[in-house]
Amino acid sequence: MKFGVVIFPGSNCDRDMIEALQNGLGCEVVQLWHKDRDLSMFSLQDCIVLPGGFSYGDYLRCGAIARFSPMMQSVIEFAKKGGKVLGVCNGFQILCESGLLPGVLLRNEHQQFVCKNVFIKDMHDNILKIPIAHGEGRYFAPQEVIDELVNENRIIFRYCDENGEVTNNANPNGAFYNIAGIVNAQGNVMGMMPHPERACNPILGNTDGLKVFDLLFSAKLVNN
Repeated sequence: MKFGVVIFPGSNCDRDMIEALQNGLGCEVVQLWHKDRDLSMFSLQDCIVLPGGFSYGDYLRCGAIARFSPMMQSVIEFAKKGGKVLGVCNGFQILCESGLLPGVLLRNEHQQFVCKNVFIKDMHDNILKIPIAHGEGRYFAPQEVIDELVNENRIIFRYCDENGEVTNNANPNGAFYNIAGIVNAQGNVMGMMPHPERACNPILGNTDGLKVFDLLFSAKLVNN
């Protein structure tokens, strides 16, 4: 699988993502500039990644300007054809702003930026320790959307404690239903607030991020 990492003005996790994909997973990575449009080098079996950061300075709402960039128009077309897309942190916000994923990421409930390791539980009940770093990570959607996500098993990550218990105390930002990551109905567009690319190297004392990538790009998820 080949990966394309989109770089916006204000992206600050693109290098981390490239490092994780190249050296952690041994994948080919192509850097994509926000003003370009060409995705012809990618097949629908490849994946486009929207990394974390502060695209266009996070003016207006987070991801609201990036949604209109030339490259995002191509990414939206790519996703609608069935191509795989992953958005992490600011990338998740961009996916929601673009309509590729439902819901919105609001200001953290405690109105403060949060940067720490948290525990999340995936859809197979595996408990992972992954870093977060965001000020607007509180996932919100109407109740009917939440019900749809639950009924269709599209919530891929939820905040939990070290024992896997999903509690209010384990929720770092007030996200509705402790949601840390979701997938679209077709299973090819995925968004999450935690940063798996920051937990892919033994030098950092944590390789749980590699397990995140293994889940996100396994056939059992993208072909659900």
